Amino acid sequence: MAIRKHRAGELVVEQTRDLECVCAMLARAGMDTDGIEWPAACYIVAYVGDEAVGVIGVESKIDAALLRSLYVDESMRGRGIGAALVAAARKAAHTRGARHLYLFTKDAAGFFPHLGFEPADTASVMSTLAGAPQVEYYRAHPEELRSEAAYHLDISGDGVIER
Repeated sequence: MAIRKHRAGELVVEQTRDLECVCAMLARAGMDTDGIEWPAACYIVAYVGDEAVGVIGVESKIDAALLRSLYVDESMRGRGIGAALVAAARKAAHTRGARHLYLFTKDAAGFFPHLGFEPADTASVMSTLAGAPQVEYYRAHPEELRSEAAYHLDISGDGVIER
């Protein structure tokens, strides 16, 4: 549930500490929830009105960050909500000092290049983000990592953050 009331039908993307909401959406998507309580992570939720319809996580490590768990309710896809979540996560990562943004995906490889992401070497991403919960999950479950593709986006030139 949204902390603030939103206008009916209005898309609002905001950071949340409501990990129950995040867990519920990730469970609905069949996604892993291990490590979401990591203190250095932040989660961003998309609402249409007061209904949570999408989520994305950011796991920051010094000058790099990992996007994790991008999910948009199936009935809300194709409306720009995923791109809005990635844009908000990109800003969140940049404000936390990240100069490089990474992600793993098994079924959205066609989506991320449209946002500027380029294929990356999986081993390099695992090394760069060692200690981040999603990376450590994949270390413990290498069979799942084999089906993932890694991507990178240089955000060092993002400049001033829009508010």
